[in-house]
Amino acid sequence: MGTTQLETVPEPKYWHLKTVLTEALDSEFSVGEILPNERDLAARFGVARATLRQALEQLELEGRLQRRRGVGTTVAPPRVGVAVGTEQHVWPGAVGDAWRPTDCAVAVPPAAVADALETDPDDQVHTIRRSRMTHGQPVAAELLYIPASSVPGLPAIDAPSGATLARAVLRELQHLDLEGQNRAVELGSARADDAKELDRLPGAPVLVVTTRYFAEGRTAAVSVATYRADTCRLTFGDSGGVEIHHDPERRAS
Repeated sequence: MGTTQLETVPEPKYWHLKTVLTEALDSEFSVGEILPNERDLAARFGVARATLRQALEQLELEGRLQRRRGVGTTVAPPRVGVAVGTEQHVWPGAVGDAWRPTDCAVAVPPAAVADALETDPDDQVHTIRRSRMTHGQPVAAELLYIPASSVPGLPAIDAPSGATLARAVLRELQHLDLEGQNRAVELGSARADDAKELDRLPGAPVLVVTTRYFAEGRTAAVSVATYRADTCRLTFGDSGGVEIHHDPERRAS
């Protein structure tokens, strides 16, 4: 790699450096590749390390880079699409579902979930934990709440616990005729358990997507999915042609 000197520009030096680094990421590095150390990068681009850090921090905020504990700064994978407003309704666990079930327990859900499911506040429901990965890295964690009334055939299924039970519950859920679903999206902060699963620090920005699934004229299941805000984008419509990106230099189309 040769040495690239930055010319005098009217915009902040770190912002111009960010543009130069973006071009280098696109042409010289692959997903998951570890960047050279700060000293070598600063020397290559002829900038102070403080300027370099500002540019790297901005690229991390925009989801182009990831700082992985014990690894270093790596090139981030492409953002995961989070469909909002799509007319294609499918149950969790259907063919092609990108989520992986990791555990299942029977527990009392949060009050807001109990209200949505129209269950008594003390009623226990199946609580499935699922995760979503891309390029070997966690990008989202989900809690899926399913009352016993939505899976009436489950007691006849021999499924002891954990991921095995989760898959059994999801299979049984497919027997219901899905009438529709709706989603709500809000910006939040990662709680301790989600942060650990997503390899982020507690309080890191996340997108929380709550989905209600309807069958037999009622809410049959509720999903609360937490996405890393630096690894996802919102897509609207069946074609996914409209996207909201965290990158301020890209525009919705």
